[in-house]
Amino acid sequence: MSAILLKLDSLLRGHAAASRIAAAVVVALCATFAAPARAQCVDRTERAPPAAVSAFIADPTVILRSSKNDRDKLTGRLTGVLVTDIAALDSVREMLREASQADRIAIGAGLHRAEDRCVSTKPDVARRISEFVAKLHDGAVLKGYFGDLDAAAAPAPGSPTPPAVPTGASSSAGLMSGEWKTELADPFKPVPLPE
Repeated sequence: MSAILLKLDSLLRGHAAASRIAAAVVVALCATFAAPARAQCVDRTERAPPAAVSAFIADPTVILRSSKNDRDKLTGRLTGVLVTDIAALDSVREMLREASQADRIAIGAGLHRAEDRCVSTKPDVARRISEFVAKLHDGAVLKGYFGDLDAAAAPAPGSPTPPAVPTGASSSAGLMSGEWKTELADPFKPVPLPE
């Protein structure tokens, strides 16, 4: 850092226009390296506005007030803030102090969705969210968190269900039979039909 300052001093004593440009570049580089890296799990188009993130960090209850009685909106806004800036995770604890039981369930679902969005791009952020939920020891948040996990694993309504494998079909479906599959199976044996 001192070498950069010496170089900056020598440039400032040189030409005025060139020294101003060099000083601006050095200041910009120092600011870039000094600022903490923010974990952003999604593309720029999917991020929450910076004003919304800073408002949430300053007053965590702002999301509760703005999405009053709309749990889906609460879940979506919390997810958007967390995938934009993981530093907002610390403010969730403050928000939980003012949240009702139903809001806590929606907050748990939002935490799970944020974790799910970050798993592929920032696994360390996803792990941090998971550890945060585990340390909360809040039953309503856990209910929302695991409820959203179950909902994500369930098939969507109207989607075709996979065909059921009949019992015993795996042993008679192949051309070989026997304990070690060394004997030829009976080609005329009837195939079990699904019930």
